[in-house]
Amino acid sequence: WSAYTVCRLRRDRGWEVEVWEGVASGDEASDAVWAEGVQGGMMGEDDKVGAIVIVGVTARGQKRFLAIEDGVRESTQSWREALLNLKSRGMNAPKLAIGDGAMGFWAAMDEVYPETRHQRCWQHKTMNVLNCLPKLSQPKAKAALHDIWQAETKVDADKAFDLFIKTYEPKYPKATLCLQKDREELMAFFDFPAQHWQSIRTSNPIESAFATIRHRTKRAKGCLSRDGLLHMMFKLGPLAEQNWRKLSGFDYLAKVITGVPFNDGNAHTETAQIAARPPSLKTKL
Repeated sequence: WSAYTVCRLRRDRGWEVEVWEGVASGDEASDAVWAEGVQGGMMGEDDKVGAIVIVGVTARGQKRFLAIEDGVRESTQSWREALLNLKSRGMNAPKLAIGDGAMGFWAAMDEVYPETRHQRCWQHKTMNVLNCLPKLSQPKAKAALHDIWQAETKVDADKAFDLFIKTYEPKYPKATLCLQKDREELMAFFDFPAQHWQSIRTSNPIESAFATIRHRTKRAKGCLSRDGLLHMMFKLGPLAEQNWRKLSGFDYLAKVITGVPFNDGNAHTETAQIAARPPSLKTKL
């Protein structure tokens, strides 16, 4: 889109957005929600003014936009308003929320959906930790961080986590503090189906949709106002949504929704059934 196109589209935003917000109700969101904020860098306005976005997954594994609203990513109030709006439209408490740590989203979640677990994005956390290290140390540190979130079990992840802290804390305490402060929130994914891990360890499912939006924002910044940014996201967002794949292992969502506990990605009920089988059957399996 050119700047002229964005300016023209600004004129007819109104009723379409109102209709879209009414249709995209959150009553089907079940397992997880991803959250992210976009800053517009708009001419003549505060460059922190932008939009906040929430994506959810339905019981059938379909990812969909739940909210695209005017707001500031660091503002708890902006996220509170968006979440209260979703709650009023029927969205039950999601089991897990995924996003970057530097957002007002988390405080708002604790108020509106206090029972929802938090999962910090490993991609953002890795970049934040590496930024606290000299460039020569970053490749080795990055591999050590991968050993944590790519571990098969939480026990192995904890060992790799402790090793990273012991290795880098003496020389680079800021890097280890950055990692250590969100330890619990970084490990939440182990309590969900292993089939979902690829999607819930990071905010990639929502980042991919933003790539085009951020590209268009830079090209049209000479004309882009607050309404223009929201309208662009409203137009491009649903188009990106059509190309999203279903959540891997979406058939496990029913167990998550009904509260079946998971340990290291395996349902407790399945573990108990395997343990109860005769030795001969266990050997065959």
